[in-house]
Amino acid sequence: MRETIVSGMRPTGPLHLGHYFGVLKNWIELQKKERCYFFVADWHSLTTEYAQVDVIKKSVDDMVINWLAAGVDPERSVLFIQSEVPEHAELHLLFSMITPISWLERVPSYKELKQELKDKDLSTYGFLGYPLLQSADIAIYKATAVPVGQDQEAHIELTREIIRRFNYLYKKPIFPEPKTLLTEFPKIAGTDGRKMSKSYNNCIYLSDSEEEANKKLMKCITDPARMRREDPGNPDVCTIFSYHKLATSEATRRQIDADCRTAAIGCVDCKKILIKNLTEELAPFRERRKKVKKEEVVSLLHEGSKKAGLVARQTLKEAQSAMGLGFSV
Repeated sequence: MRETIVSGMRPTGPLHLGHYFGVLKNWIELQKKERCYFFVADWHSLTTEYAQVDVIKKSVDDMVINWLAAGVDPERSVLFIQSEVPEHAELHLLFSMITPISWLERVPSYKELKQELKDKDLSTYGFLGYPLLQSADIAIYKATAVPVGQDQEAHIELTREIIRRFNYLYKKPIFPEPKTLLTEFPKIAGTDGRKMSKSYNNCIYLSDSEEEANKKLMKCITDPARMRREDPGNPDVCTIFSYHKLATSEATRRQIDADCRTAAIGCVDCKKILIKNLTEELAPFRERRKKVKKEEVVSLLHEGSKKAGLVARQTLKEAQSAMGLGFSV
């Protein structure tokens, strides 16, 4: 039986290697065998970018162009914009009536993001409640599985708790409890060794030219304890070696690992091998990216939003009926 998959991305700036390897490559495999809904999470963007909405408008087209260039197929998946399907918001409202505030406050990313984004005022209900909106995004399509990184596992567990509470209170199994599908590369390091994030200014963007990306890789930190060429290194703490896991064959990785630990290879040579392999990996993507037109994106998102809306409206009717809403006049 096919799974129903729901996943989205926030349009808050250009996509980077973390999105490509951590999300898009996973989507491409999932769409081959499952029923997939992939959406532009513009309402979620407002939780942190409510004072800078221009970045949302500027990011949507470029983000979806990258989806298509990576191989996400609108013939196999439903691609849509969250705000074009208002049922997400209404189910979020219904869920908010039964969700204890303490459930939201204990989500780990709530405190982590507030710490990461210190320059923004995140003392809003929208920010506190975004995991609940995420639960509505998932439940409105009766998703049975959700692909996430490790930092999002708690969100899916919250979704399961809310669904269990809803089904128990209203005596109808309206929503299935979705399982978590951990991505192969849940967290991609940035050029400084921290999580790749535009907030840290440590990204290799998908829109970077080959030359720009290669310059960033050559400046990327390696083993901070390896001060000289003849010093043995430790690939376990090296950002460049973590990138080899994305684009270099296992046999070559094993050789690099051994050579690094014995100082048989230097960091510059290691970076050159990575650059060659990563360039080959991204070449088809970069070529397809040049060919995708903005008009194509607008059209497919419009059609996808209509398809998603048909499913969402039916689910919302079932939820309203279970809660005793929607009386005839």
